[in-house]
Amino acid sequence: MRIEVKAKPGSKEEKAEFRDGKLIVFLKEPAEKGKANIALIKLLSGIFGSARIVSGVKSKKKVVELPQGSIEEIKAQATSTS
Repeated sequence: MRIEVKAKPGSKEEKAEFRDGKLIVFLKEPAEKGKANIALIKLLSGIFGSARIVSGVKSKKKVVELPQGSIEEIKAQATSTS
C-alpha cells in the first residue's frame, strides 16, 4: 500500500502520527546526505514491518510503500507507537 508521508527532519523526538489524512513523521536526523531518509525507513519499518520510499527522496513530501493493510490499521499502528 502506498501512502503520502511528510517528513519533519531535525525534530526533537522521533514519532509518526496522522494529521488530516497524512502520515507525519518526525525525525531527529537532519535532511542531509540521506540521513533523514534512512531514519524514516528505520522508524516506519519498526512500526509497520517494512517500508520503502517510492518517490520524494529529495523532498519532505514522500510516497512510501508499506505492507498491505487498511488505512485504519495503519493509523492504529502509528498511533499506538507514537
